[in-house]
Amino acid sequence: MGGFEGHLYPGLSLFLYGLYHARLIFRALIRNSPVQYLPRCPWSKGRWARLQQIYYVGLVKILSACILVAQELHSIPGQFVFISKIYHQRNFLYRKQWQHLTLYVTFFLSGCVDVVSQNLLPQRCAALEQSAQVLGMFLLLSLMVSHIQDSEGVELQSHMLLIQVIFLLTLVVIAEFWAPNVLQLWVMKAFLYLILGSWLMQIGFMLYKPISGHKWMDDDKNDIIFVTTFFCWHVAFLAILMTWIYGFSFWWYCYGGGEA
Repeated sequence: MGGFEGHLYPGLSLFLYGLYHARLIFRALIRNSPVQYLPRCPWSKGRWARLQQIYYVGLVKILSACILVAQELHSIPGQFVFISKIYHQRNFLYRKQWQHLTLYVTFFLSGCVDVVSQNLLPQRCAALEQSAQVLGMFLLLSLMVSHIQDSEGVELQSHMLLIQVIFLLTLVVIAEFWAPNVLQLWVMKAFLYLILGSWLMQIGFMLYKPISGHKWMDDDKNDIIFVTTFFCWHVAFLAILMTWIYGFSFWWYCYGGGEA
């Protein structure tokens, strides 16, 4: 996730995934239905009827992971190797890029698990999907902890805040594994996915394309302190966004002609 695009594209994917979960949880809350794992409707006859009954979330995960892998490989200069063999030395190269690819492959496998569970198995296996999600978050947390070893100043502070969000999200998905239909956990998961994705995009703007046009200074304590303040404003804005999504969902399903 190096460079502006390396923060923007993964952040956008996670943010949209958070919006998807917010829609699911508020629909379940308003309609008093199961959170996500709705009973599968029987297959209808006809080509287009079958397409309408396919769950596309896993396919979107797979497509997003492929795009992220292609973007990561495109940004690597020169030959992409794992270990150099110069003067009989063995040095690991592109360590951060390999971390990114490891993470993207995990998301790809999670998408494959979703596709198999939601569309191919006779009965949807929620535990299998949640296990893949827990594995992905655990690997993301582990990779991010080692990812900040060479960081300092604004970059270090912004990524430390990101790690806090990942840690909380990891705890939530682990708790969800044991209590899959607790509404509070699903609300927290949607909210943390929104924070994770939007803050990752914001880090890209702060480090590479600051909106003010002035570069953030690592040797200025005021800039480092303001990163945390800005993060708190960020969280408050997303809380307002969650409230707006709930209000829109309530209007849509109760008065706007949403699906019954």
